[in-house]
Amino acid sequence: MGLKAGIVGLPNVGKSTLFNAITSSHAEAANYPFATISPNVGSVLVNDERVDNLVKLFNPRKTIYTSFEFFDIAGLVKGASKGEGLGNQFLSHIRETDAIIEVVRCFENSDIIHVENSVDPIRDIEIINLELVMADLDTVENRISKIEGKAKLSKDKDSILELNALNKAKALLVEGKAVRSLKLTEEEKKILSNFSLLTLKPIIYVANVSDTDLMDVDNCANYLKVKEYAANENSQCIPICCEIEAELVNYSKEEKEEFLSSIGAKESGLDRLVKASYKLLNLSTFFTVGEDEVRAWTFKNGMSAPDCAGIIHTDFKKGFIRAEVYTYDDIMVYKNEVALKNAGKIRIEGKDYIAKDGDIFFFRFNV
Repeated sequence: MGLKAGIVGLPNVGKSTLFNAITSSHAEAANYPFATISPNVGSVLVNDERVDNLVKLFNPRKTIYTSFEFFDIAGLVKGASKGEGLGNQFLSHIRETDAIIEVVRCFENSDIIHVENSVDPIRDIEIINLELVMADLDTVENRISKIEGKAKLSKDKDSILELNALNKAKALLVEGKAVRSLKLTEEEKKILSNFSLLTLKPIIYVANVSDTDLMDVDNCANYLKVKEYAANENSQCIPICCEIEAELVNYSKEEKEEFLSSIGAKESGLDRLVKASYKLLNLSTFFTVGEDEVRAWTFKNGMSAPDCAGIIHTDFKKGFIRAEVYTYDDIMVYKNEVALKNAGKIRIEGKDYIAKDGDIFFFRFNV
C-alpha cells in the first residue's frame, strides 16, 4: 500500500530542509530506516519498536518495515493556480499524493529572506491555501461545464448526482474554503475523489520553529497561531525544528536518543510526523512473522482479514480460507507461538474478521 504525502510551503520556510532530512536520513545498516528513491521523492521507513521487538523473538533472515513517501514540492508563490512559478506542474505533483504536509515558517532569522519580507505564519497559510482553492475551483468549474448539459437534458441519474456534488463543492470554494470542510455523503466523497481535488486531501501543518523555541514551544507565539488555525479546521499541527532534524540524521542511535532526552523529547520530529500522517489517513499496521521474515504491513482501518491478505498478494485474497491470528501484546508476554497456542491465544478467524492494529496474521489460502 503505497502512501504519499506532498510537502508544500512558500520559499524559504524550511520545506526543503525537512525534505533533505528525510532523504539523507540513515541509521545502522541492520535497521536501514531511510532511503532515497529519486531527487524529489524520499521514502522513509516507519520506525516501529514492535518490529524491532519481534525481530528479537524470531531472529529472521530479513526485516521489512512499512514505508511512507514524501514528495518535495517546489516552493509555492502567489498565482500558482494561474501558472506563476511552476504553476500547474507544482499543483499536479500535489494531486498525486494522499495527504498534504504544509510547512509554515515560525522562526525569525534576518539572514534568511522571506518571500513576503516578514514572518507571518497565518498570512503564509492563507496564501498557499487560497492557491489550492483557486486550482480546485478551476477544476470543478471545468467539469461542471462538461456535465451540466447532460444532467439537465438526459436526466441521467449518475450525471445529476455528480453535478450536485460538484455544485456543492463549488459553493464552498467560491467562499475561499477547502472542500474537506464539507459534510459529504459517502457517495459524494466517491464522486469528488475522482477529480483529485487538492483541498479535499487531509492536511497537517508543520510549524518550523527555532531550536530555542522547540524547547519551550508552548510559549512560541507563531507556533500557537498555527496551532489555533489548525484546530479551527480540525487539522493537526506539529512543531518541528527542521534544522535540528537535518542534524539528527548524522547522529548515531545513542547520540540521537541522548540529544532528544536533553530537550525533553521522546522521539524525533520526523517520527512524530510519520505517525501523525498514519493517523490522518486512518491507517494501522499488521505483521507477518517467522524465521524467514518479520514484516510490517500497512492497512486502512476497517479492512477485513481477506482484504489484508490481498495486500500481501491478490491470490491470498482470492483463495482466502481462514486466518490464524494473535496479538503483538500476547507474543510479548508468551515469547513464542507454542506457548501462545497452549494458552489458547491463537485464534482462527474467517472472512468477516476486521483487522486490528498490532494483529499478527498467518493466512491460509487455496488458489
